[in-house]
Parts: sequence; C-alpha cells; structure tokens
Amino acid sequence: MRKLILIIIIASILVIPVAADDITAPPAPEEAEKYMPSEPQSFSEGLLYIFKNAVSSIEPELISAGGLCAAVIAIALLCSIVQQFAGHARTTSELVATILLALLMIFPTDSLIGLGRETVDNLSEYGKLFVPVMTTSLAAEGAVTTSGALYGATTAFAAILSGLVANFIVPLIYIYICLSLVHSALGDDTLKRLRDFSKWITVWSMKVLMYIYTAYMTITGVVSGSVDASALKATKLAVSSVVPVIGNLLSDASETILISAGVTKNTVGIYGLFVMISIWIGPFIKIGAQYILMKFTGTVVSLFGSKRLVELLNDFAAALGMLLSMIGVQTLLLIVSTVCFMRGVV
Repeated sequence: MRKLILIIIIASILVIPVAADDITAPPAPEEAEKYMPSEPQSFSEGLLYIFKNAVSSIEPELISAGGLCAAVIAIALLCSIVQQFAGHARTTSELVATILLALLMIFPTDSLIGLGRETVDNLSEYGKLFVPVMTTSLAAEGAVTTSGALYGATTAFAAILSGLVANFIVPLIYIYICLSLVHSALGDDTLKRLRDFSKWITVWSMKVLMYIYTAYMTITGVVSGSVDASALKATKLAVSSVVPVIGNLLSDASETILISAGVTKNTVGIYGLFVMISIWIGPFIKIGAQYILMKFTGTVVSLFGSKRLVELLNDFAAALGMLLSMIGVQTLLLIVSTVCFMRGVV
C-alpha cells in the first residue's frame, strides 16, 4: 500500500501540464485586405467573394486603359491617312507615329511593370511568414521529413524567383520594350532578332525554374496522390507559353486546390490561400485587362495601320504577357506548396 501511495505521489509530481498552441496564419497585408472575406467562409464562397471584389475595383483602370487604346487607334488612323498622300515621306510618318505611340504607352507600361514586381515581392514576403506556420502544422502531425522538404523547396525557390524577377526578368522586359521601339522606328532585322531572343530567354528562365521545382518535389516524394500530381502538371504547363495558356491552366490549378481544400479542415491553410489569391488577383486582373485591350487594339489597327505599328502594339502586349507569367509563376509556386502542406495534415 505504501508503495502504491508513493508511486501516485511521484507520478503526480512528474505530471507536466500540456496545452496546445493555436497555430494561426499571419495577417493579410494591407493591399490584400480589401479583397478578403470579412467572415469565415467555405473555400469556394471565399474565392467567389475575392473575385467579385477584385473585378469591381478595376473600373477606373479600365476607363483609363480604354482611353489609351482609343488614342492609339487614332494615331494609327492618322498615320494611315498621312501615308496615302505622303509619297516619299512614308518612312517619316511611321517614325513619328512610333514616337507618339511610345510617348503614350511607355509610362503606363512602366507603371504596370512596377506593379508586377511589387506583387511578386509581396507574395514572397508573405510566403516567408506563412510557410513556417504550415511547416509547424505539418510537423505537429508527425510528418517531420515531409515538412522539412517542403519548407526547404518552397523558401529556396521563392527566394530564387524573387531575385530572378528583380535582377533578370524585369530588366529583360525593359530591354524587350526598348528593342521593340527601336525596331519599329528603324526596321532593322538584327534588332528584331535581339528582341525575340530577349523574350525567349525571359520565358525560358521561368520554365527552367519551375521544372526544377516540380522535379525536386517529385524526387523527394513530397507530392503524392492524383490531386497533387494534377497540381504539378498544371504548374509545369503554366509556364510553357505566355498569358493565355497560363490563364487557362490557372483554372485547372484552381480546380485542384478546390479538391484539396474540400477534403481538409485546415483553416490556417484556407486563410493563407485566400491571402495569396488576394495579393495576386488585383494586379493580375489589372494587367490582364490591359493585355486584352492591347491585343484588341492591335487587331483593330491591323485593319488599316502599317505592319510596323501593329507589330509594336503586339510587342507591348507580349511584354504584359510576360508580366502575367511572372506573377502567375510566383503565385502557383506558393499555392501548390500550400496545397501539399494541407494534404499532409488531413
């Protein structure tokens, strides 16, 4: 009896109270807060809410972009009329039209490039805060190896992409625009080849980064199951072309995320996805709307304008396409990683 009492006393002394900490996601940055649902919602309802807010907020930008496109069409039409009576001055009229188009479009395009770069930086900064939270959540469930592999891959590739954007992709986009302007003014074939090369290397660099990322995820065994395989497939293909392809494949990725989100109760992951989408969706829609309007303007101008002006408009649209690709790659990288974290804690 004494031994039993002694064991009970010793056990009582050795008992350590344990309390589970509530794992919460870092708050949304100010630029994303305006799109976020005010109350907890299902993933599909929250996604619809964010999309509606983003679409309703771009009306001023659409009006401004529409006015810019109307001015571009007017310049191209005036140039076409002048060329009918210019005779030997046709080259001069094209040069003047190129200069006017450059003055009209270079500053709005520069603003959009700055917006794209800022969006990538914001996504990267939020990822630095959010990924450790998801790593802790996954490790708490016992998947220590998987959480470490995911954390290492996500942070490393996000950092590489951010550095690539700041020091390589954005300068290449500016070089691409400058070469396009000079080529339109002078019509030199060498400049055209340099322009095409700058576009190719920009897209190629994003492709290589994502192929390496997805290969790492597959080789380390982090990704498992048909849903995650679909996510990786969508990510690989998302950077295989410019924006229209990314736009189509983002819907595939969204479907994948919806499936994964539907089978998990990880509210931290859901909230993080909402924040990432909110950071991404506003700039993406703004740049995307300008991209579509620019493509439309190029189609209209092709009915009566010179080949050089049409090509210049298409080049500006291609620059916006590369911007969309840049933002899409960063977003998909973080989203796919988050979905993999969420699948791990089901």
